Amino acid sequence: MASLPIEILLGIYLGLLVGVIPALASWALGFGFKYFTGVTLPGFAVAVLAIALAGVSGGLLALADESITQAPNAERIITAIVLVGMVSMYAHSKGDQMGATFPKRLSFQGLRDRTLSADVVERFGGRDEVRIRVVGEVADMEGYPPLSEPLRADIRGGEWTFPADLRIGELEAEMERRLKTEFDLGDVAVTIDEQGRATVVAAPPFSGLSKRVTDGRHAVSVDALLPTGLARNDEVTVLTTDAQVRGTVVSARSKGSETSVETPDDPELADDTEAPPAPVGAPTTDGGEGRLTIAVNRTDVQPLLRSESAKVVVEPRGTRREYELVSLLRRAGNRFRRLTVRDDGALDGTTLGEARVRETYGVAVVAVREQGGWRLAPRGETTIEAGEELYAVGPHDDLDAFEEAVA
Repeated sequence: MASLPIEILLGIYLGLLVGVIPALASWALGFGFKYFTGVTLPGFAVAVLAIALAGVSGGLLALADESITQAPNAERIITAIVLVGMVSMYAHSKGDQMGATFPKRLSFQGLRDRTLSADVVERFGGRDEVRIRVVGEVADMEGYPPLSEPLRADIRGGEWTFPADLRIGELEAEMERRLKTEFDLGDVAVTIDEQGRATVVAAPPFSGLSKRVTDGRHAVSVDALLPTGLARNDEVTVLTTDAQVRGTVVSARSKGSETSVETPDDPELADDTEAPPAPVGAPTTDGGEGRLTIAVNRTDVQPLLRSESAKVVVEPRGTRREYELVSLLRRAGNRFRRLTVRDDGALDGTTLGEARVRETYGVAVVAVREQGGWRLAPRGETTIEAGEELYAVGPHDDLDAFEEAVA
């Protein structure tokens, strides 16, 4: 018979060896009961079952069995029994925790609808915000030319701030839009994890001015007195001696300034051409005399070409009330969703009043798309048919239940 320390070490080895299957079974029981029923199994009962699965008859009752306690290797067996019980109870506890937090309906859309971890939320200026940072290398998008190293470094070194109440799918879409705007990317795909770390796949800017001018418009360059802060896509009115022309800024640059509103990272530049590095933020003019290129209607081309110098007035775009409304709804815990009514669904062939949508599902139908177009604020007598589209607003979980029932 070996000494007591050796017997204990052998017991630990034996417990780890035979405790793998009981630990997995304990984890599965804890996870399954919590996930499907919401009930937590007693840890002691799980430990008894685990020790029985390990091949010890009666589970913990084996500790009172004289054939075990009086055996020559009793220390080894008892150590193994205790270790199996401890490992099984730990695995059961972890399975119970995972069952409580695991999504009930796991889908790609569900993953995109998750919010960021509370650990990355920071408070700025009285409101909660999150900072998204790019991790790893910025990958090239398949089918497009590769990004230049300076542009890749600018994207990787950037930092973006968003409201903390946006879900991951919304953050990805918003960051893609901002990357396209700030770097004039041809295309971009962003993936964000729960820790606010973004993975970016991007295509370089489209080269050529004509690709940035929409159909029916023409780009014309003029010398003008530029206001400070002018940016691409601003709506402006150009004042000449004989005309007033409205257009959209395509590019602008103040004289003596190294920063241009249009600083494309053009892969077709010659190797010996040195271009100033593109700023991380959207570039703007420094003001003063400069060169402006705007997209205008065909009839406005000649007045601009005849002008030797012009003045630029920036047009206000007005307040976007729809965005303010969406922001208010989000702060109140509500979301929008567009869905299509399915055949034989809860709404197929019924009116909104008969379906009692607000009372039954906790959401409101704010618009219905019929053959003649969208009907806003539909009344209770509005009949819903399969194939029609609805806009519903309400809490996220209620919208999920409503979509399952009717879409």
